[in-house]
Amino acid sequence: MTSFTQLHSHNDLLNPIRRWLEGIEIHNHKLAHLLCRVIPAQCPFERDIKLFGRQLFHIPPMCKLNPFYEQVVGLRFKALCYLADECGEDITAYC
Repeated sequence: MTSFTQLHSHNDLLNPIRRWLEGIEIHNHKLAHLLCRVIPAQCPFERDIKLFGRQLFHIPPMCKLNPFYEQVVGLRFKALCYLADECGEDITAYC
């Protein structure tokens, strides 16, 4: 059984990576476009499995299991904001 201290120490190990991801600044339109293409707007793994119109089961969004999910989504948001605000580009293709 996992104790609270084990979970807490696991979180501490991931915090430097989280802070690094949160600290990335976007100053290049090519990097911003790459991030918007690579990071999906929605979790691509959530599915309803149906057979003959009846739902057999539901696969939950696996993105929520990613310990860096919030930081990666935030990075995509920074890239979108950079393209829209700094570059004046239309970002509807990424939404």
